[in-house]
Amino acid sequence: MDLITLARAAFALLFTLGLIGIAAVLLRRFGPGGVFRISSARRERRMRIVETLILDPARRLVLVECDGETRLLMLGDGRELTPPAQPREAE
Repeated sequence: MDLITLARAAFALLFTLGLIGIAAVLLRRFGPGGVFRISSARRERRMRIVETLILDPARRLVLVECDGETRLLMLGDGRELTPPAQPREAE
């Protein structure tokens, strides 16, 4: 093994480790969904989760706001249980 081949292998190793390091820094800075967050930040969202409450390991309550209307969902056991919508009173 001559000196040029050894230098080429060392340079390839350093280059590969450098790319892995840059990828780790970018993932730490932007997170796994960073690209999705950047692209979705431009548009207005219609639906958002206001609050969640875990009742037990199988069920949870989720308060969801969609188009200005707030709904309470109970999720669990592979199904969704929602109470019927009640009309809002005029204030």
